Amino acid sequence: MTSDWSDYADLRRLLPERFVNPSGAAVEILDEPEQVTAAEQAKADALRARGLPTEWSRTGVVFRDEYVVLVRDPVRFPGGGLGTYIRSMPGTGGDGVVLLPVLDGAVVLVEHFRHATRDWHLEAPRGFGEAGVPAAEQAARELREEIGVEPVRLVDLGVLHPDTGTATDRVQLYLAEIAGLGDLGTGEGIRSARRYPAEEVGRLIRDGVVTDSFTIAAWTRAWLRGLLATR
Repeated sequence: MTSDWSDYADLRRLLPERFVNPSGAAVEILDEPEQVTAAEQAKADALRARGLPTEWSRTGVVFRDEYVVLVRDPVRFPGGGLGTYIRSMPGTGGDGVVLLPVLDGAVVLVEHFRHATRDWHLEAPRGFGEAGVPAAEQAARELREEIGVEPVRLVDLGVLHPDTGTATDRVQLYLAEIAGLGDLGTGEGIRSARRYPAEEVGRLIRDGVVTDSFTIAAWTRAWLRGLLATR
């Protein structure tokens, strides 16, 4: 086992829901020492055969900071084969939030520079969650930080799993009715806030102008529930 296994074991105790093996699970997380060793060895053999570093077979917590935790689980795959599977978890311990602001019937999107893509994106305000902070409170905080307003009303649009293949993240979506716009969060890389008719946002999504998955999901949920004004 890796030297990071104690940290991994702590995560399992603190967040058991993220390590559960539900009935019929196609990929089973292993915890018996002999099984863990066998899973690591199977992965190391597969990596070696491909000329890749065998240290990539080590299970446990492989990276951690205040924003993200990467874990590599020892697993049994469908058919009985052993190996490992890497996942990311939010380092904050809380669910993220996404807000689709609506002002006088128009959808407000911010122009936000994103370091990961090295580009500007037209998107809905969003942010990391914080452990112990209710999602609605976190949503109001994000609105204040990004567009300088308080929500008049928050409408729950449900939960989004942004990447079911590699991440445990859950993100709470909201429609946020607002009465105006305040100071923009320029310190966060926001340079403008723009109002669009709801149908126009749909066209921007259709035409690939809006590419942010969270914005697409929030707009789609609101549109399909009939919560956005049409002309």
